[in-house]
Amino acid sequence: MNRPVTTQPQRRIRIGIDTGGTFTDVVALDEDSGELVTTKTPSTPSDPADGFIDGVHKVLGLMGATGRDITAVCHGTTVATNQLLEGKVESLGFITTEGYEFILEIARQAVPDGYGNSYFWVKPPRIVPADLVRTVGGRLDFQGREIRPFDEESAVAAARWFRERGIKAVGVCLLHSYADDSHERAVRAVLRREHPEAVVSISSEVLREYREYERSMTTLVDAAVKPRVARYVANIHDRLDGLAPGVAFSIMKSNGGVLSADEVVKQPVTTVLSGPAAGALGAGLVAHRAGYPKVLTCDGGGTSTDVSVVLDGEPTLTTEGTVGAYPSKIPMIDVVTVGAGGGSVAWVTPEGTLKVGPRSAGADPGPLCYGKGGTEPTITDAHVVLGRIPPHLLGGEIPLDVAAARRGIDELAARLDLDPVRCATGILEISAWNQANALRQVSVKRGLDVRDFMLATFGGSGSLLACRLVDVLDLAGVVVPQNPGNLSAFGLLTVDVRNDYVQTAVARHDALDHAAVQEVFDALTDRAARALDTEGFPRGDHRYLRTVDLRYFGQAFEVRVPAPDGPVDAAYAASVADAFHAEHRALYGYDFRGDPTQQVEWVNLRVTGVGPITRPQLRELPTRDPGTLPTPGSLSDPAGQDPSDRSKTRVRRPVCFDPDDGFVDTPVHWRPDLRAGDTFEGPAIVEEFGSTVPVHPGFGVRVDALGNLVITRTTTGGDR
Repeated sequence: MNRPVTTQPQRRIRIGIDTGGTFTDVVALDEDSGELVTTKTPSTPSDPADGFIDGVHKVLGLMGATGRDITAVCHGTTVATNQLLEGKVESLGFITTEGYEFILEIARQAVPDGYGNSYFWVKPPRIVPADLVRTVGGRLDFQGREIRPFDEESAVAAARWFRERGIKAVGVCLLHSYADDSHERAVRAVLRREHPEAVVSISSEVLREYREYERSMTTLVDAAVKPRVARYVANIHDRLDGLAPGVAFSIMKSNGGVLSADEVVKQPVTTVLSGPAAGALGAGLVAHRAGYPKVLTCDGGGTSTDVSVVLDGEPTLTTEGTVGAYPSKIPMIDVVTVGAGGGSVAWVTPEGTLKVGPRSAGADPGPLCYGKGGTEPTITDAHVVLGRIPPHLLGGEIPLDVAAARRGIDELAARLDLDPVRCATGILEISAWNQANALRQVSVKRGLDVRDFMLATFGGSGSLLACRLVDVLDLAGVVVPQNPGNLSAFGLLTVDVRNDYVQTAVARHDALDHAAVQEVFDALTDRAARALDTEGFPRGDHRYLRTVDLRYFGQAFEVRVPAPDGPVDAAYAASVADAFHAEHRALYGYDFRGDPTQQVEWVNLRVTGVGPITRPQLRELPTRDPGTLPTPGSLSDPAGQDPSDRSKTRVRRPVCFDPDDGFVDTPVHWRPDLRAGDTFEGPAIVEEFGSTVPVHPGFGVRVDALGNLVITRTTTGGDR
């Protein structure tokens, strides 16, 4: 019922919006009633802001609310990620210390996958070609002491050179600027005076950490994405302000926190893994509350699948991430991405073998079954042909062209001299192994035993191959949260504001200056506090997390350990060193505790400022009397049926799980009808608004108290 605005009480609604390659996912929380509403809308690649605003209007309509009821919007974006993955880095310059103009060319001389690729690997193009690198005079040592004074004339010449050539984004990284930033700030001042149109990033603000190559690359990534991120955020902010004036608008960061849109524009490199981070957080929260401390996450979208590790509800973090060909040494949730999404294209190599991905049909034109002009079969088309997903998406809102999918699979099968059903199952088998290899990369290759882990699947396509992944990896089972197609958007409502600050301060443990360490921690904490003040958090709500990077003297890389609060003294330093020994043994199987010939070295000091938010509560499902689960009927699935009518019709349809068994008559359960305690066995299909879960023969399903589908093997079998 439409009520006059003057009589409608104002509500407090927070909205999370995750923009993916195919769909824009939306979750809204009424903070007073606890009502949680989820929906999806097609993404709009030509202007992602259109899909964003469409999603806001759609969820408000479902809640009977207006723009003035919105208190906050949190957004997970792939704008920076996509720009880097697509290699669209143009008009970017680099300024560094005189004599170090070839930092980017030398890089780290690393060959991916070791010597196995050394004969075939071609070094990727540098983010800035050598002819767009300029140098300035002046030199600092590793302690920040000035060896040669800053040469302003060379900085003026560099700024004018970039201006004359129309270079409008410049990254600045001078040697040892982590210890003293005065020379970098001087370069920026010259650029602002001589080339005011240029967007400038300086390394002492982006990453105050040693290792000049990684610091340079991270700074250049920040400068490269600044213009596009700024335009995107400003566009959405303006349109959102027209709908909900003055609403708080924040962006998800790669480290698992959020930041206001205004601040994100100043440090866009922090958003390079914005979308995948939200999903890992949401899955971690749900799985932890369901009682699973060790979880692998599998976020399947239209373009790719993102996987990560969650321990005790917290995703693992790394500062060794790479986006596309570009290393970015910022704190980020440790996510591995593989080109195995619903839109990944199946194709035939010149040698006549079947390949799947990484190229994707995306949202437009999309898979053949979308009927929008797609010309190549995809993973989604294979699922449709095998009956594993219904002939429609979003509970009937988007009908699919099954005949077009079959024609595409038939043509591909003919080229491979395969039966169409075996071709379709082959596409899914390759996709499953691509996902399994990504899961191994974040687990087995890091010393974790996957047999101890549950797999949390979410995203529109994340659960479609869940049973096969259990077989391939010998996992403990699968947890499918409620509304898995919108879990990343849900994750956006669960995250705190987080700001990370780092300072390199290399010192041997036996000669550690405790007062100097305390001084650095205090300075970093002060920066974090001022940032949280800017975000509107009262000082009494601030939390600060300390960590330290340590190594054994002579090692090239560090191990990060938590550092407790409190004054830094000898006992404090000893407790941190003890934590390092223990973590080193856990990671590498040995440590040098008690060995006087092996000294511990402190390298980086870190402080994370946290501004906590109120998280949505996970509500328990009502239970059903044992043995009263409704039995699906024998009606054919009516494509385009109103989702509100789905509970009135129990359906079955032919589904192929194994080409040797062909199509089997399979019950289809509508997930909103399930209750806590319900159990059933495969073969079965579980459908809901945003996703589908095929349950293979030999697997059983239990609905737990929180409404999660818990899928485990009931028989022995499958490849290991």
